[in-house]
Amino acid sequence: MPEDGTQNLKLVTCTAPVNIAVIKYWGKRDEDLVLPINSSLSVTLHQDQLKTTTTVASSRSLKEDRIWLNGKEENINLPRLQSCLREIRRLARKRRSSGDGGAESSGLAHKVHICSVNNFPTAAGLASSAAGYACLVYALARLYGLEAELSEVARLGSGSACRSVYGGFVQWLMGEREDGKDSVAEQVEAESHWPELRVLILVVSAERKLVGSTAGMQTSVETSPLLKVAYTFDAGPNAVIYTLQQHLEQFVELLKHFFPPETNGEQFVKGLPVRPASLSEELKASIGMDPTPKGISYIISTKVGPGPCMVEDPSLHLLGSDGLPKKVPDQEVSV
Repeated sequence: MPEDGTQNLKLVTCTAPVNIAVIKYWGKRDEDLVLPINSSLSVTLHQDQLKTTTTVASSRSLKEDRIWLNGKEENINLPRLQSCLREIRRLARKRRSSGDGGAESSGLAHKVHICSVNNFPTAAGLASSAAGYACLVYALARLYGLEAELSEVARLGSGSACRSVYGGFVQWLMGEREDGKDSVAEQVEAESHWPELRVLILVVSAERKLVGSTAGMQTSVETSPLLKVAYTFDAGPNAVIYTLQQHLEQFVELLKHFFPPETNGEQFVKGLPVRPASLSEELKASIGMDPTPKGISYIISTKVGPGPCMVEDPSLHLLGSDGLPKKVPDQEVSV
């Protein structure tokens, strides 16, 4: 038994993806149940470039629920976080009481420790809450042996998190019921549906966004004459570009020309490799702007990817045998 007295510690580690909506949900008609004012459609990005990793641990020896995010302990009593914990435990108890052998019968009364890290900037408009809550709900479901519709639970944490429960192209149905039971996500097409589609995230700033997603969407509802027109910005300043593989290299070369990197040339494009391309003087002249150094910090090159998955290698758990976080891995996006 470990020196701290932790007994029978059960550990589960999962990863979950970022999604970027191409048709936004533009705010909520019910803040408590996180019900949107319209349906939405998103693209799930590949976890090789953008993902949240979450480890959950359970033991009768743990004294209280605790959570760490990117190496820092956070408040476990946030209302939306508590909503997810309560609902997952309620569903697991319901499955157990119904005699379903698939539900884990032990551990429902135990406290949990949660440790989560992102390999991309948190709260900068890159859907960190979507990946984070989807990963949390998926990991807790695996911890309790729960097989259930998880998008409704993930929605309680963050609206867009319901879409990160699936890979590929995902629709979040606004639903009509007042209790929100029909406001769920569903996969429209698998990630293999459009293999030549490529996604570029132009990271203008990795700083925490000044206006939160909820407030930003409320302002858009009140002021934007183009509401529900599809475009490729989320709440932060970072642009998301959808293009095809055949145009990718030339487009990235244009970005390098008009937003030249000053010191990180080799690290300017992270993620999937992009080969150099030549630009004609005619093309550069047709853009009609001068180069703007420091306009873009770096570019993340990625593609459509799968939904959440289990991490089988126990050495990759973020929590140790004492139930406390291990050393937090590097937060830079993998290249």
